[in-house]
Amino acid sequence: MRINYDLHDLQAFVAVADRASFRQAAADLFLSQSALSRRIEKLEEGLGVKLIERTTRRVQLTNVGQVFLVNVRTALAGLEDAVLGVADLAAHRTGTVTLACVPSAVWHFLPEVLTRFSARFPRIRVRIHDESAQDVLNLVLAGEADFGINFTGAENPEIVFDPIYVENYVLAVRPDHPLAKRKELSWRETADERYISVAKSSGNRSLIDAALAGVEKHPLILCEANHVSGVLALVEAGMGVAAVPGLSVLPGRQDAIIGVPLVNPEIKRTLGLISKRKHIMAPAARTLFEMLTEALLKRSLATGDEAGAG
Repeated sequence: MRINYDLHDLQAFVAVADRASFRQAAADLFLSQSALSRRIEKLEEGLGVKLIERTTRRVQLTNVGQVFLVNVRTALAGLEDAVLGVADLAAHRTGTVTLACVPSAVWHFLPEVLTRFSARFPRIRVRIHDESAQDVLNLVLAGEADFGINFTGAENPEIVFDPIYVENYVLAVRPDHPLAKRKELSWRETADERYISVAKSSGNRSLIDAALAGVEKHPLILCEANHVSGVLALVEAGMGVAAVPGLSVLPGRQDAIIGVPLVNPEIKRTLGLISKRKHIMAPAARTLFEMLTEALLKRSLATGDEAGAG
């Protein structure tokens, strides 16, 4: 059943109930008493019930009016909460930002930016999914993440890829390994090493295999793990060496693992901020996206990186 009333009619009813006076309620609402009476009559006609008993001496609610008042107060409070909630979101006061990223980004890029973001917007939660490159891409495509930090997605027509950082691949070795003190290494020089690698399904492995397709002598893979973190754990244990993205060798782990730049060929990957094309981010997500872009481009320029410089 469709009832012909509007928000002003409900507010008029609550005002009369609170004041128990048409005159005072009309003054509060800046209406004439006749205009207020028409609003109440319209509401009663729409509902088909009498809400207010009015005599020359007093104004009081009927039994139905008393029950209706409770429901109207609840409805108006809920509406006010909804409006204030939208205002809070627009003003960056509350909400949740969901970010998907490859694990190396969590260590190298996020802490500084998230610290500043949380200081500015303490009531906004940030949810981080640190996943494989394919999973990061899928989360953004599915709308389960507001945006992502990834090295794949540029070729996907549904994705906007903003390059922010170029990293070189390095040979991860223990500090006591004979190659640890080299400034750089060619792939040919490492071909006889015991190699540990991520699985063939990994984006890292695909990139390396494609780059080495024309190299005469390929490294022999003796052990595989699903993630770079697992590969590095095996390197640290002394099982062999590994070709990994430079960012995965953490500065704080120099006493455990050294990263020596690999050349001939020099293999690089470009990290970028990815977002779904035509997707409009919430204000909080857009702010974090812009803060990350600014911080990472500054870092790229400081290191002479091509993504930032170009």
